[in-house]
Amino acid sequence: MPARLVIIGSGETSPTMVKLHRELLAEAGPGPGSVLDTPFGFQANADDLTDKILEYFRDSVGRSLDVASWRRRDEPTVARERTLELLGRSSWAFAGPGSPSYALRQWIDTPVPGRLIDLVNRGGTLTMGSAAAVTLGAYALPVYEIYKVGDEPAWLRGLDLLGAFTGLTAAVVPHFDNREGGRHDTRYCYMGEQRLVDLEAMLPEDVGVIGIDEHTAAILDLESAAVDVRGAGGMTLRHRGRSTFVASGERITVAAMATALAGSAPETHAPAPERTVVTLAADVGAPSLRTAVEQRRVAFDAALLAGDSDGALAEALGVEEDIRAWSTDTLEGDDIDAARAVLRGMIVALAGAAAHGLRDERDVIGPFIDIALDARQRARAAKDFAASDAVRDGLIAQGIEVRDTPDGAAWERSGS
Repeated sequence: MPARLVIIGSGETSPTMVKLHRELLAEAGPGPGSVLDTPFGFQANADDLTDKILEYFRDSVGRSLDVASWRRRDEPTVARERTLELLGRSSWAFAGPGSPSYALRQWIDTPVPGRLIDLVNRGGTLTMGSAAAVTLGAYALPVYEIYKVGDEPAWLRGLDLLGAFTGLTAAVVPHFDNREGGRHDTRYCYMGEQRLVDLEAMLPEDVGVIGIDEHTAAILDLESAAVDVRGAGGMTLRHRGRSTFVASGERITVAAMATALAGSAPETHAPAPERTVVTLAADVGAPSLRTAVEQRRVAFDAALLAGDSDGALAEALGVEEDIRAWSTDTLEGDDIDAARAVLRGMIVALAGAAAHGLRDERDVIGPFIDIALDARQRARAAKDFAASDAVRDGLIAQGIEVRDTPDGAAWERSGS
């Protein structure tokens, strides 16, 4: 079994990571797979989040997992020992969303980090996403305390699992390319450029930052001492403002990472080697939810313009399918709310099309009205005013008002 540490920048339970999880679980060996619930253990909906993660891996990835529950360090002894025993047998373990600082308080100076190190050292795979990823370095970012509460920038003591596996002393920062703030800078895990600069200045001179973009994974293989980058973005190795970017599909050695994290240019990194990917029929190679919905909205508008009601309806139903596919993602963003807003807009447009048709009414009935007005004009020219009035009255009865102008007869819908 390959011994691996997998760091995911975000979207660890989204459709974008389904294929990667399948591949890594297939290669992880015969032991059980475990979900550590610590990072979100303080939340009132912790049970719901656990169920969503289990549902995602069962229904989307195709693997049933066990729960290694460690919500508090002072859990009853029997519960603690049961979790440690499960981690001791597991060949794959996962932790993801929640609070980095809370997870650290529950894990530091307990047997949990040692069990995770042992899992990898005996050939297993440890996958840590978003909040859990922050804990991997020697220094950890208290994201919520700085971004949400307003604490001054500072670092926490991390688990330093990355150092245990590679010897690298660094801080791991997920959500590195976050853009959800719009004009407000939320890059670098919501810190923004200035806060990141301030935080870097607080690190020892020989310590750098490993940034993992959203919907991106950095896969450290202990045997080859190299990292493959997969996903939508890339990995950034930064030291005091100087950055080395490793794009998706590329590989970099741990030695080259150490050079970049110390502020020197590393050796050129190479494309990642070809891999055998486990692909199932139901595999979802999805873009982000926002991107998928934006694409569907463009197609929806084009279908309405072309008068294709079936095509427009299919795109609207596709948005609902996209929302369902992303419903197990534990990332606390507004993507699903935004997608539902687009869906509501589509429904309103479809309702309008059902009431008034997909084409401009003047294009549909205009040619027939023009024939009637031409007949009326010929009757008037022949002094057959009774016939002319009959045509006019017939149009009025159908809600069409006729006005005689110097340029000829004009019409419009009554009340428009």
